[in-house]
Amino acid sequence: MTYLKLKKIRKLYFGYEDIARSLGITALSAMVSASRYVAGGYLIRIKRNIYLLKERWDALSVEEIFSLANLIQVPSYVSLMTALAFYEITTQVQRDFVESIAIKRTKKMEIESRVFSFTKIDKALYFGFLRNNGFFIATPEKAFLDALYLVSLKKYKFDMTSIDFTKLDMGKIKIMVRSFPKKTREILKKYEYLTET
Repeated sequence: MTYLKLKKIRKLYFGYEDIARSLGITALSAMVSASRYVAGGYLIRIKRNIYLLKERWDALSVEEIFSLANLIQVPSYVSLMTALAFYEITTQVQRDFVESIAIKRTKKMEIESRVFSFTKIDKALYFGFLRNNGFFIATPEKAFLDALYLVSLKKYKFDMTSIDFTKLDMGKIKIMVRSFPKKTREILKKYEYLTET
């Protein structure tokens, strides 16, 4: 079966060109083959011209899932409760649900029962993230502030009691929150996590 040749592709994800090279066919034939293999359950389509072997999808690490989230919508970074759970700052763990911040559009995409959620924020607030093992993720403090910002807009809900504040740098939060609207700062004050702005 020609599908076995695809297993020799070493990349986590690949496109028509890789399929064509692996199977010794044209790019047009590779497009047809990719559709056939997706329909047959051998390949997972992430987005246009980006595929994964089903067996690799089933064995994805957290880091690989996050790198795919970054890829699904560019630019974006993992944030909110997903990032806080990754840093072990919250007791709320969301299985098969990855939250990201983006600047293009708000959308949700479900791939094989795993949901990738992207929330659009103001371009001026698109900061406070870093590259970690091949994926972009908010710093702990920015993930927390992203959540508060969306709460202030009534677009997000999360349980403040689930947060371990000893793992957050309140000095960094105090500096970073200056870039956020007044409503975000007011939530911090309400819970007495910010005494001055």
